[in-house]
Formats: sequence, structure tokens, C-alpha cells
Amino acid sequence: MTVTSAAYLGPEGTFTHQAVLDWTALHAKQPGEEPAGAARGVTAVPLTTVKDVHDAVAAGSADVGVVAIESSVEGYVVPSLDALVGSPDVVAVDEVVLDVSFDAFVRPGHGELTEVSAHPHGLAQCARFVAAQGLVPVPATSNAAACRDAGPHTVALGPRLCGELYGLDTYARAVEDFRGGRTRFLVLARRADAPAHLARSQDAGERSWRTMLAITPVLTGPGVLARITAAFGDRGVNMSSLITRPLKVQQGTYVFVVTCDEAPWQPGARAVLDDLLAAGDSLKTLGVFPAGAGSYAALDGALDPDHVPVGSVSASAPDDERARGLLW
Repeated sequence: MTVTSAAYLGPEGTFTHQAVLDWTALHAKQPGEEPAGAARGVTAVPLTTVKDVHDAVAAGSADVGVVAIESSVEGYVVPSLDALVGSPDVVAVDEVVLDVSFDAFVRPGHGELTEVSAHPHGLAQCARFVAAQGLVPVPATSNAAACRDAGPHTVALGPRLCGELYGLDTYARAVEDFRGGRTRFLVLARRADAPAHLARSQDAGERSWRTMLAITPVLTGPGVLARITAAFGDRGVNMSSLITRPLKVQQGTYVFVVTCDEAPWQPGARAVLDDLLAAGDSLKTLGVFPAGAGSYAALDGALDPDHVPVGSVSASAPDDERARGLLW
């Protein structure tokens, strides 16, 4: 599958732009080419919204699209998730995982600094810096847009490449609250083109896969979620994520977005899909992509206790602490 254009949430300089450059360098090159920067002949197309990216892929005006789907700090990117759930013609065929760090930038010769601007997720990831500076947070459509549009009274937060790209001075480096944050990006393609993309990954030797599924139970009530999760456990298929999203306009009804550690054509996942179909559930595969070394699932080591929600208790906690934390 030859890729000549890749749409992404712009403008230039976003983390998504960097994800496009990384993906095209590794995967969109022609056979026999060495990866060196963006693949030759691949045009990166900045667009204004996530919906615009989906629409460009669905219409065929872009071969692929790249959108952020999950931050290790802020969780799932809801507009990206909802656009994928709601799209009949677009599916994820690959993922890119970036280490994310925010630098703070100002205009040369700036005036008194009174505000800080970034995408809402960026502001949330740098909340301590914002508070310490005493600046008013101003949301932007993207971190790169905040840097591009920074005025004389603004501190803009964004990727390091934004400084040179938009002629800014570095005010502070690595101002995020949590070091080591990562963001997952999905590479989108038309559903009809997905088999060609996936076959290329298989030809390259990929054998470990992850699948995103939208599962909509036809019948709701007690035990529905337990039945769905048990279907994966009974077949020995690991669920690495479970998200609920409301069905639009129907209060109290939900679609479950599940990520599991097999491809839909592999025996375990195929058996799960058959079981869920037999139970009357409606299913849609939202994405299939290699579970490479960059995925969260590949991270080794025990959970850092410092990252457990404040106020959590364990079995070893004193009785009074457990009572306080659990409200029992």
C-alpha cells in the first residue's frame, strides 16, 4: 500500500506532526528505501480538527491520518475516540507512541507575561508550572497553535521543535508535572484499505497484535459488563483497556470500547467475537495494529506507588486508613 499523503491535527509543530514524521520514516517508505526523516513523496497535511482528519481519510483526499488517542497522564482523547466509534469508513491500522515533554516559549522582546496557552491536555499536564507562574491558562486548539499565535504577554507550551519553527525563545524546559509521559497516536486508513496495510505489517514480520473493538450490548441490565469481560477471560485473551462511551441521545446506554492483545483473525480473539455475536451484541473493529515495543503493554516493571491515586489503600494499611479510604 503506497502512502503519498498523511493528514494530521495541525498546525506544524504539534506532537501529532512529530508522530506523522516518525511513522512515515519507518512505514511509508518505498521497498528498499532506508528510513531517513519523512519518507520521500509523503506529504504531511495539517488540518484544523480531528473530525477534519477523519473526513479526509474517509473521502480519500488523504491516504492515512494520524490522531492522538491516549495520554499516559490525561487518559483517552475523547474527540478521537468518539470520531472512530462514529465513523463507518475509517479504521486504525497502526500506532505511534511518543515520549512527551513540554517546553515553555515566549516571543523575543515580550512584555509582562500574564497568560499561558496550550491545548487543554497540555495545560493539564503542566498544571504545577502554570500555578507556580501565576499565569491565566488560555486553551488553544493545539499546542503548536498556541506557540504559533503567542502574543507578547503569553507563555506558550509545546514540543521543543516549536521554538525554532515559530521563532520563539525558550522560557523553561520540561515543565510537565510528570516526567516520562507518553502519548499514543493511531494511524487511520479507509476500512477498505485496511487489509493491505495490515498485510504489509505481517510481511514485515509482525506477529503480536492489539485490537480495538466497539461492543454494543443489545440487552442491558445487571451483569452485562461482567458477561462481556468474562468472554475474554474464558478464551484466555487479555483485555488491556476498557472504556465506556454513551450512545448518543440514548441516556443510560453505552458502547464498550475494548482493547485486547490479539488480532481478530487469531484463534482466541476470533472465538471471543463469535461468543459475543452469539450473545446478540453488535460489534465493530475500530483498529488493528502491531503491539510493538513502544506500546504501553510492552512496559515492564511493577507499578510505581507514587502514581497510585492519592488516598488509595491496600490490604496492609491500618484499619482506620482502610475505613477512611473505602468508606465502609
